[in-house]
Amino acid sequence: MPLSYPRPHRPNRARRLTAALTTALLTAGVLAGCSGDDGPQSTVDAFLSGWRSGDLQAVGMIDPTGNKLPSAEVTREIKELSGELAATPPTLKRRGEPKVTKDIATATVQVEWNLPGQTRWTYDRELRLAHGDDDQWQVIWEPRVVHEQLTKGDRLALRRDAGARAAVLDAAGQPLVTPRPVVRVGVQPDGVTDIKKLVKDLDGAFRAIRPALVPAVDLADLPERVDKAEPGAFVEVVSLREEAYLQIKPRIYDLDGTKFISAKVDLAPTREFARAVLGTVDPAQADDLTAHPDRYVAGDLVGHGGLQGRYDERLRGAPGLTVVVERPAEGGKLESTGTELFRREPQPGQTLKTTLDVAAQNAADGALRAESRRSALVALRISDGAVLAAANGPGPAGENLAFTAQVPPGSTFKVVSTLGLLDRGAVTLDGPVACPKTFTVDGRSFKNSDNFELGSVPFRTDFAKSCNTAFASLAPKLGGDGLAAAGRTLGLEGQWDLGTDAFTGKVSTGGSPAEQAAASFGQGTTLVSPLAMAGAAAAVARGRFEQPKLLLDPAPAKPAAAGEQLKPESVAALRSMMREVVTSGTGSALKDVPGEVYGKTGTAEYDDNPAHTHAWFVGWRGDVAFAVFVEKGGASTASAVPIAERFLRALPQS
Repeated sequence: MPLSYPRPHRPNRARRLTAALTTALLTAGVLAGCSGDDGPQSTVDAFLSGWRSGDLQAVGMIDPTGNKLPSAEVTREIKELSGELAATPPTLKRRGEPKVTKDIATATVQVEWNLPGQTRWTYDRELRLAHGDDDQWQVIWEPRVVHEQLTKGDRLALRRDAGARAAVLDAAGQPLVTPRPVVRVGVQPDGVTDIKKLVKDLDGAFRAIRPALVPAVDLADLPERVDKAEPGAFVEVVSLREEAYLQIKPRIYDLDGTKFISAKVDLAPTREFARAVLGTVDPAQADDLTAHPDRYVAGDLVGHGGLQGRYDERLRGAPGLTVVVERPAEGGKLESTGTELFRREPQPGQTLKTTLDVAAQNAADGALRAESRRSALVALRISDGAVLAAANGPGPAGENLAFTAQVPPGSTFKVVSTLGLLDRGAVTLDGPVACPKTFTVDGRSFKNSDNFELGSVPFRTDFAKSCNTAFASLAPKLGGDGLAAAGRTLGLEGQWDLGTDAFTGKVSTGGSPAEQAAASFGQGTTLVSPLAMAGAAAAVARGRFEQPKLLLDPAPAKPAAAGEQLKPESVAALRSMMREVVTSGTGSALKDVPGEVYGKTGTAEYDDNPAHTHAWFVGWRGDVAFAVFVEKGGASTASAVPIAERFLRALPQS
């Protein structure tokens, strides 16, 4: 039941002065308290507006004893009570009309705070008003107006509890990132006798780790950090995977001042394991906090790059939020009172299930490990298009060249040209096609690698030996759009949805006769990615195109439709030629690899200097199709083919 609020006692003279002052203010157009003509609701609305805006000049304020309060003092106290929520004032709404009993009015106010993570905290408060002798309704201010459990000096504070980050799973449903042993290498200052020697010895040991640490451990500031630390402190230098630490343990374990702490950290199977595809999980960076102040706070773990970055919100779940009451303690430091006003439990993230196969990925990473140039290897399961491995080198590189590189395919594109020629009946396996040393089109001269010539030989030999001049001479038989049409039957230029970025290729079409001649063996304006070429190889092996897939859950919304069946006689002939590349052609270094390997080498010029070339090999064995790319790799037989061999020898046969 509303309380009857006593009017403060004033002498008659004071009443006359107040009335005179009110008249003067109204005449001047200044209103210190909202008029009572429309009842207390206008004062309630003005107070709510002023609370949110931080300006209560238009509202008359009194304390519970009836004493007037400066509006600036109430504004300051509201801000202090709001504490960590002050930067985002609540949305305030009057619920219904105030109830008036004599000179006291009571209004119900809905308070809605917008907390981080799109969380709303809503509750109702009671606002009391008194009708003064000057016929004005005045708000009775007390901390309980903000929340019923607040008293003077209290502060609202936010506590966040991170939800459990979900795992990225392999094709078998097992987490790719799991707790794995690490050793934290550090220095205890009071044990160091010669800091310069220690830095030199540690640097030499770290550089001896294989595969090499990327980036290298930077020890430049270690002397300063040791100098400033407490004598018995642990000054951390680096955390090493256990297998890396064991390589150099004999070199660093007995160094003066070194200390070691064993721990477990969530890690992928190896440092380079599908890193560009998976991405990383790191403490929130300045850019994260600036871009998403409502989502992250310092100390949060955030996905960067790859699947971890794209699906960060799904994987991280929602943090728990608790609004608590703090109060200044001795020395002015704020301490929790133990009172919780609102709580939202943390929500765990949802897993991502991928098609990645641990054995295939380890084989791919191992194949690139010794390569110092930028490189990529992608492997697909032919039967269903699942991406089994996507490796990028050197080391744990962050750029996913395997999926997103846009580079000329070189002679690997003879697979596409040959399919187009076979479909048109323009060539046969044993029909003779001349392979001269040079072939000129519209004044532009084309030649073969190392200027070889074969003379008039069966087309299958032109393909196996990778004769550019033979293909340049056949280009007119494809016509202006024939090459692009053949490429599309193998999925190139398609709209693929893998759940991550991928370049599906851009095939030369039209153009001058010279451009068409260059495009016939993968030069000109044609661009592809290793994934696109692995998909094309898989389509030949399968007999039709099927979009590669990386994510099983959540499944991509709009995957490309499967292609039409390829002409059986065309793919049979093409498969035969791709086998001959390995048995007697440019890929013969692979002929003693276990199982039947099919493929095509490629050397692709990428600028106006013929000596500047990328290296390729695409093909399949059993149920696994793959593509190898080495940027500026020179001859494919010296770079891409050996990588393919290392991959196939390490890959379990399907």
